[in-house]
Amino acid sequence: MYETFYHLQAKPFQLSPDPRFFFSSRGHRRAMAYLVYGAHQGEGFIVITGEIGAGKTMLANTLAQKLASQNLVLAQVVSTRLTGDDMVRMVAAAFGLAQDASKAVLLDRIEQHLLACSQQGKRALLVVDEAQNLPMGSVEELRMLSNFVHATRPLLQTFLLGQPEFRRILQSPAMEQLRQRVIASCHVGPLDQAETEAYILHRLLTAGWRNDPSFSADAFAGIHQYTGGIPRKINVMCDRLLLMGSLDKKHALAGAEIASLVEELQQEFAPLEHRVSGEGAG
Repeated sequence: MYETFYHLQAKPFQLSPDPRFFFSSRGHRRAMAYLVYGAHQGEGFIVITGEIGAGKTMLANTLAQKLASQNLVLAQVVSTRLTGDDMVRMVAAAFGLAQDASKAVLLDRIEQHLLACSQQGKRALLVVDEAQNLPMGSVEELRMLSNFVHATRPLLQTFLLGQPEFRRILQSPAMEQLRQRVIASCHVGPLDQAETEAYILHRLLTAGWRNDPSFSADAFAGIHQYTGGIPRKINVMCDRLLLMGSLDKKHALAGAEIASLVEELQQEFAPLEHRVSGEGAG
């Protein structure tokens, strides 16, 4: 809708992760370096944590794009409190294998598939998102998959992406065996104010922005203050800001527009909060 008004070639602040819009902040650059390093090591586990909306899935998608032409087979699984058996089935599905079999047969299929990849000169990578939701049974299955080797070389490497609490989970005694196989880990924090401005401009420029609308310094400051530098929150706010600007036919966005939008957003959620508190009181 606002793309036409502002002559943009794409929607700059969409929520779905698109590697074209990947922004290399200090934290994301470090995390990507760990992922690429891990991909070339070909063994063990690499752990990347970050707040909700910090861009972990974007990292995984960007990694997939970077490695697409390097004889690497990448499979992705999103954990939703999967049991151990379900995890095995999800991994099989992620590698394109049939799931109509027992767990033992599925494990054999996965091993044979990984072996075939290795014999073809390819390396297999598994990315598990939302790793903080993994029950111990699923963690154990992932650890067992890491035991598949051929000629002393591991057949699978796993990247675990999770929210900050996953770092605490990893410190528990039950995670000792997995923890010993983690070859690298890092945490992706929020963007600072300068990075928030650079992030917004990067996404706008990628979408074909030509300084319409313009953003004042206090607009960037207000966006950072409201979102705390979390990329997903920035996307939501900026998408709404551009919509509001196009409806009001504004070609310059400043602190006043940010304050107006923040008030509007707060009012939208207020009725819901009132209803919830009212229901609880009854």
